[in-house]
Amino acid sequence: MATLTGLDFYKKFGHPGKKKFINTLVVWDVPEELEIGFVPKRIYCHPALIGPLERAFKNLIARGHVNELKTWDGCWNFRPKRGYEKAYERLMAAGKEEQAIKYLSIHSWACAIDANAATNGLGKRPTLSKGFVKCFTDAGFEWGGNWSRPDGMHFQLAALP
Repeated sequence: MATLTGLDFYKKFGHPGKKKFINTLVVWDVPEELEIGFVPKRIYCHPALIGPLERAFKNLIARGHVNELKTWDGCWNFRPKRGYEKAYERLMAAGKEEQAIKYLSIHSWACAIDANAATNGLGKRPTLSKGFVKCFTDAGFEWGGNWSRPDGMHFQLAALP
């Protein structure tokens, strides 16, 4: 399965910087039995993220990987991918919104999360265990640790609803 891009999310949900999109985001009250580690009790996210994230948390608990979750490093953050800020700004200034969108992070749609960022930095060798990663990939996420420019902290929806 090919990695979903910002353009895929844009075509499905619209521009993440517009009020119409922002109004679709929700605050998910994490069920008490899934309040694990450093995960906040309330997560501001896209509704499409809730089911897969709930399954991932259940997997972490059931498979004994919950203690590997050291930090929760975010979900929604409207921003370009790191290193592509100028390309995004240049294309937006030129009125080429659809071309610029491919440079937005999937965090812009609140359909991605970061975990254990301090030890899984962008471009560095990921340190998450295979079991931990599988808890997320089995729940419907793609892991950034498999990309050509590894982003081991990053998990994003692997398919759109």
